[in-house]
Amino acid sequence: MRPSEISAGREESRIGMTGLTGRSRLLVMIGIGMGMLLAALDQTIIATAMPNVVAHLGGFDLYAWAFTSYMLVSTASVPLYGKLSDLYGRKIFFLAGMIIFMLGSIMSGQAQTMHQLIAFRGIQGLGAGALMPVALAVIGDLFPPGKRGQVQGLMGTVFGISSIVGPTLGGYITDNLSWRWVFYVNLPVGLAAIAVVLLTMPWDRRDRHARSIDYLGAAALVAGVVPLLLGFSQAGSDYAWTSTYILSLFAASAVMLGVFVFVESRAKEPIIPLDLFRNGIFSVSVLAVFITAMGMFGAIMFIPLFVQAVVGASATNSGYVLTPMMLSLIVGSTLSGQLIQRWGRYRTIGAIGLSVMVLGMFLLSRMGVETTNATVIRNMIVTGLGLGTTMPLYVIAVQNAFPHARLGVVTSSVQFFRSIGGTIGVAVLGSFMNETFARRLSVYLEEADLRNVPPDVLQGISNPEALLEPGAQEELTRSLGAGGAEVAARLFDAIRLALADATARTFLIGTVLVAAAWLVNWFLKEIPLRMTHEATEEMITAEPVIPLPEQSSASVDAADRHVAPTRPAPNQN
Repeated sequence: MRPSEISAGREESRIGMTGLTGRSRLLVMIGIGMGMLLAALDQTIIATAMPNVVAHLGGFDLYAWAFTSYMLVSTASVPLYGKLSDLYGRKIFFLAGMIIFMLGSIMSGQAQTMHQLIAFRGIQGLGAGALMPVALAVIGDLFPPGKRGQVQGLMGTVFGISSIVGPTLGGYITDNLSWRWVFYVNLPVGLAAIAVVLLTMPWDRRDRHARSIDYLGAAALVAGVVPLLLGFSQAGSDYAWTSTYILSLFAASAVMLGVFVFVESRAKEPIIPLDLFRNGIFSVSVLAVFITAMGMFGAIMFIPLFVQAVVGASATNSGYVLTPMMLSLIVGSTLSGQLIQRWGRYRTIGAIGLSVMVLGMFLLSRMGVETTNATVIRNMIVTGLGLGTTMPLYVIAVQNAFPHARLGVVTSSVQFFRSIGGTIGVAVLGSFMNETFARRLSVYLEEADLRNVPPDVLQGISNPEALLEPGAQEELTRSLGAGGAEVAARLFDAIRLALADATARTFLIGTVLVAAAWLVNWFLKEIPLRMTHEATEEMITAEPVIPLPEQSSASVDAADRHVAPTRPAPNQN
């Protein structure tokens, strides 16, 4: 590295947020915490409202798409936001993300059809794509890795707190006002967050000369990710897995992702630099978060549906049931951050957290129609404790393994693979749940001996939406006339049994996926956590996990520019 670059790197480390101390640093933390609250609150507040949304707008087969569209767009945009924040500063993109998110919230609240809601949720996702990765990068700007564990653990409590308030608030709003207000409630939170960020976060004064945006790489990434997620979302429900349409989507995705790798290997400022994967810590971390997210998000999204439709709770009560899980998530996240900062053995901590998650997911898979609220609460407490333990861990491990100049891109890359794992998990497990429900329902309907029920009546009510509509069973009883009460009870019991079977098997697949992440975690290399922002020689020595094309010297030089090597921190292991 040339002396001029080392000098420039030291100069850059003294400007912007890295030089903040005391009160100023605290105010910035409050601002980004509110931004994270905005995104996290939306994800949790809509969970208990979605069954009611589907009941009003129809389209149970599109249930998962309200989540998928949001995650698809946010996933595709995460790497771009991370790279741009490295090049041009964090504040502008954090503010832009909140503004776009609020616009999508207003439009979602105005949706008249399920298809409109799906499209407007995509706009929300475009804004949300900036919030989490940029917020985590700002934490990296403010604190070196050795002091980051406790802070990121505490910031994880923002998600936990929003998850406590969100489901309960969402359920209350749905039961007493309208599901549309679960989107409008984002507005006061968003406006307050924008005001705090504008007043507290400094504008980054970065070198904007000789920088280029990898538009071609960004386009290739989106063109590769979108058909991939569409294929997973529609396979097994709208189309057969072996249909020409689904296979064409996967083929198009494979081609465009290949183009993306080719473009990135030659780009001056790649969106996702391929040399990141030559670091074993990075490769293992992104694989672990990918598999974990796939199992967790793909299964947990159905907990409110299970509680409302199988257990029979109202939307408000299902929010209360989710609260203990989020409390345990806060405990796990805070404890994990403390342990990482004091002990430094993030691989062992990750193994413990994932073990607890496996147990929690297995307990969820054992639930059925006889399950009580108390049992659901116990199972979710265990699951939340494990999830919270792993939340800050892999981000810290990856940030510690790279120079500060690459903070945004490595942070957003971890978030990208977490998001894409969750998106694929929601799509695949959602498709599996629908398919399993339909198959099990046919069995239970045959056992219930409903030959006297008109076929059009069976077709119109044989889906989980019937369990969510207040008074649906009484209305069916009246329409069937004499003996209608017994027939309606058998029909609704069949629907409830089928849904319980489908969700239990979905949770079991989630258990297997999290167990796979536990195995991957043991390949994670541990290196001492740095106590400064500056680079060390040790953090780039991790063995590569997979062979990759050689990246252009220009892109690697640009990625490592402005970094001054210093001695490693004392071993904390």
